[in-house]
Amino acid sequence: MKELKIDATVQNLDEVLAFLDGELEGMDCPMKEQMQLDVAVEEIFVNIASYAYEPGTGYALIQIKELDAPKRVQVTFIDEGVPYDPLQKEDPDITLSAEERQIGGLGIYMVKQSMDNIYYEHKDNKNVLTIEKNI
Repeated sequence: MKELKIDATVQNLDEVLAFLDGELEGMDCPMKEQMQLDVAVEEIFVNIASYAYEPGTGYALIQIKELDAPKRVQVTFIDEGVPYDPLQKEDPDITLSAEERQIGGLGIYMVKQSMDNIYYEHKDNKNVLTIEKNI
């Protein structure tokens, strides 16, 4: 498992994505799955940076692990921000036009649609969100 502990600020997104992509390349991750993971990681990290510690700042710990049977990538995000389970948010009604739809929720919906598994738990005063993608 590889880890990156970083200040949860939007300015650090490029460093987070560089860390992810470096690990994925070492796993021979196909480009399509790498792009899906990039989008998911960006969405989750930006949400942590924007909302977890509001109005202050804190950290995000990102762990990347390669698993077998089936071969997949597991990315875990850990923060000590406000407890929040994004999986409890109701999926947006994508049949509505953009003007009719409520603001928010589309990003985590895209993550849920593009990943093979997604888990959340609040443990030891930490948010722990894990995504998995078969590669």
